Amino acid sequence: MNENRFRWRNRQLREHASIIDGKQAPTKVIKHATYLNVYMKQWMEGNIWIDLDRIVYVGKEMPGNIQGTDIIDAEDQYIVPGYIEPHSHPFQLYNPQSLGLYAAKTGTTTLINDNLMWLFLLDEKKAFSLLEEFVELPCSMFWWGRYDSQSVLQETDQEEFSEKVMPWLNHDAVIQGGELTSWPEVMKGDDQTLYWMQETTRLRKPVEGHLPGASEKTLTKMRLLGVDSDHEAITADEVLKRLALGYNVGLRNSSIRPDLYDMLKELVDRGHTQFDHFMMTTDGSTPSFYEQGIMDTCVELAIEAGVPVVDAYLMASYHAARHFGIEHRVGSIAPGRTAHLNFLRAPDDPNPHSVLAKGEWVKRNGEAITTDKKIDFPAFGVTPLRLDWDLQEEDLQFSMPLGIKMTSAVILQPYAVSIDASAEKLSEENDESFLMLLDRDGEWRVNTILKGFTNKLGALISSYSNTGDIVMIGKSKHDMRIAFDRMKEMGGGIVLTHEGEIIFEMPLKLGGVMSDEKMEQVMAKEKELRKHMESFGYRHEDPVYTLLFLSSVHLPYIRITPVGILDIKKKEVLFPAIMR
Repeated sequence: MNENRFRWRNRQLREHASIIDGKQAPTKVIKHATYLNVYMKQWMEGNIWIDLDRIVYVGKEMPGNIQGTDIIDAEDQYIVPGYIEPHSHPFQLYNPQSLGLYAAKTGTTTLINDNLMWLFLLDEKKAFSLLEEFVELPCSMFWWGRYDSQSVLQETDQEEFSEKVMPWLNHDAVIQGGELTSWPEVMKGDDQTLYWMQETTRLRKPVEGHLPGASEKTLTKMRLLGVDSDHEAITADEVLKRLALGYNVGLRNSSIRPDLYDMLKELVDRGHTQFDHFMMTTDGSTPSFYEQGIMDTCVELAIEAGVPVVDAYLMASYHAARHFGIEHRVGSIAPGRTAHLNFLRAPDDPNPHSVLAKGEWVKRNGEAITTDKKIDFPAFGVTPLRLDWDLQEEDLQFSMPLGIKMTSAVILQPYAVSIDASAEKLSEENDESFLMLLDRDGEWRVNTILKGFTNKLGALISSYSNTGDIVMIGKSKHDMRIAFDRMKEMGGGIVLTHEGEIIFEMPLKLGGVMSDEKMEQVMAKEKELRKHMESFGYRHEDPVYTLLFLSSVHLPYIRITPVGILDIKKKEVLFPAIMR
């Protein structure tokens, strides 16, 4: 069964129907179930019949044929639909497989994923073949189709990116367009992106916006231009503004924007009772943020904020399924749906002790069950980073009058550089560092000074970035050379060096941007990285997001991009990239 084609074969459908007549036996029956009916918005009692990965019956009856059927007694348990993460960035050091398998064990059995890294790493043929592999995992994986790269690319790279947009939007596994970070350009007359948005709507797929701080006027215009949802509200007022204009609203609990509880608490305190067009998302949080769970944590926070229990579960399941047009597949416990079921100890305890994902146990009685389904990423071209060029002495020239100052983990401002950047090593009496964005193909570089990242670290080199290019930050050019050579040797990753010694390394063997390790190992390495960075003076929320967003042009005020240092508001290149 190819789930991305949204169908079971005719033979399977006939077999499912024959189970109702007692001619065949289901593979599993959950009896004495107290389950959440999302359509009735109430808890109901009955039996749930499952055949392999599909629910075939929900009601009071037991099947007429139970030969070989696994009978599961769910008395004193409560069952809810598997949770849905509607806005996943599955490339935050982890990879889509490791995230999906980990998420399923926490009860998040469906993810709608960003396709950005596939656009950078793979051609369409390899990427689409790889998407088929995710169908074999015990979780449901769907994708977005990006309109823009979140950065400003070199001309030939931008042309290649643009050519991939429509094939992705047309793919069956892609169920939304967006997220639309280039909305200011659309407002100013970008008809190419507006055309893609219209085509998305024609394909009956929603368009997701990315509208932080947008006024009512801007929200209205973007709604007229085709945007259906947005997850950038950070206050209750912003939530209500979007809801009133007909948006489906994503409420965020992420590692850099944990706003969910406060927004919901304020809405509840104001007497708000309408939650039917709310979803919840963790918005691609960094690994260790997920130690306590994913969407189960969001449900828990919603209940703590005073949201009615049933509405909290619907916000994490059915509402997203309905929004994306996949409610006939996931998001409810009803005949014909994929067998994603979370078993709870109590109605107000969303952390499942057992999870069925596609009808398979991925967690039972508190114990995770390891799956033997693995994706061979290298077979599809997702291999370690291979650099056939070296760092040159002239690359380490940082005589630039304009630098970049961090005011948070992701907000950057311009500032006038007053230090002597020609030195081999910068003083530890200030928090200024060398900064370079280096093309992974070795064709260009952008050099400047970064203020506010560290006050003493020799070097950090990372092939993990928004565009897949190489980020180099540090006080010491000597340490930068050592770190670069080690990163190159291990096929991509993050390397920290200090006083000539390698003090941390994290291999990212999948394209230089993702680890091939399990989620738990990635969490441990990220926590180690964070601890190192804090010891060297990093004082912001999330160093991983700093590396990711240095080149992301959807955030203010200045960025280092493949075309040079860019003024975001004016869309002007202040200092162009240097060809090597």
